[in-house]
Amino acid sequence: MISLDISAVPGQDVGVVDVRRWEPFGLGDRLPFFAMWYTVPPGESSPRDCHPEVELSIVVQGTAFVDISGEITEVPTGGGFLLGSEEAHVVHNRSADTPLIVFSAYWWPDAADAAVAVNEARAGAPA
Repeated sequence: MISLDISAVPGQDVGVVDVRRWEPFGLGDRLPFFAMWYTVPPGESSPRDCHPEVELSIVVQGTAFVDISGEITEVPTGGGFLLGSEEAHVVHNRSADTPLIVFSAYWWPDAADAAVAVNEARAGAPA
């Protein structure tokens, strides 16, 4: 087992958001995805973001209000949201006093296509 402690990773400011990527853990050759935690301070929002990776996010603390093209979805603690490749988004923290902490895993779309192919092959294989 490897313990992954958010406080052990140096933060990087992206606007008002504190981002802590997993690269310092040295797991790049052991995982099929990249990962990070990010914290949005109370009453703040992330900068608009759009990237080629697919991103799965889980709300660790607080409630996220995710804005996709003007449509806002509320995601509570323990809930998640999946962003497609090139899907522009802003994450809002509407709380007056609780930081919003989100864990995100992200990967290249080609990796997702390969995983689908493997799963389809396994589903068709005899038991």
